[in-house]
Amino acid sequence: MSVGDGLPPLDLMTVSAAADSVIQRGTDRSWSQADPDWNAIRPELLTDADRSVVRFITYIEDHIPGYLNWALRSFPVDGSELEVAAVALHREYFRFFVSWAYDEERHARVLTRYQEVSQMADPRELRLELAAEGRKHFDLPYVEPLAAFAYTMLQEKATQLFYQQFRGVVREPLLRDLLLRLSRDEARHFAFYAHLVEEYLRRDPGAAAPHLKEVLRTFRMPLAGTLPRYRRWSEEIAEVAGYDHTQAYLALERLIEQYVNGRADSGLAELHGLLQAARSMP
Repeated sequence: MSVGDGLPPLDLMTVSAAADSVIQRGTDRSWSQADPDWNAIRPELLTDADRSVVRFITYIEDHIPGYLNWALRSFPVDGSELEVAAVALHREYFRFFVSWAYDEERHARVLTRYQEVSQMADPRELRLELAAEGRKHFDLPYVEPLAAFAYTMLQEKATQLFYQQFRGVVREPLLRDLLLRLSRDEARHFAFYAHLVEEYLRRDPGAAAPHLKEVLRTFRMPLAGTLPRYRRWSEEIAEVAGYDHTQAYLALERLIEQYVNGRADSGLAELHGLLQAARSMP
């Protein structure tokens, strides 16, 4: 991915300030694996459906090495052939990626530990199972940075909403605590990517529209193409929580509404209509 292709890159100092803000919020609200009360667990309150969801989201969160490798490939900082301006911008993204990856790795670790403490899985076997999935190559089909950011924005929002809704049906107290912690982190990640998408929209809404349409047309949650029986499993856990991932589209719809109102830009108007239609699908 080259910042010289497609849309002009975002302003270096704007991205730097956004990264500073979200990284500082993460520091101010940081928590560790030791913070939850692990002695409070009551595994007898877990349903079979709860256990299935925990196994599923552990796979998702544990795939952060693949996701981080994709981000570093997409926004390289290593190579004397790269333009200095591009590397400077990529380094600002890198600062956020490192903070984001730390959060996601913590999510994976506490979910892994939860499976162990609740005796859902053997520790060694669980690690081998996660490694078997984690070694599968992860990639996304987006060349333009805006598309990559919009995809991740929707994915983070969808994850946040799922954790919130799943927490509403879970009775086991430790899992409820973990889900609250995870959803707050995901909300912070979403805010950063949403800020980047908004910067593109603010600069040139019409030019941004085709890239956002591409994301909406191709959006699938991570691991949809690699995790065995992903589609059926994801449908099962969505039913448990009463959740629909298209709820996340509302976040993008609200961003676009700020720029479509009062404008004759047919690209954005069409995209706004697509989002509304997607959210109303049965």
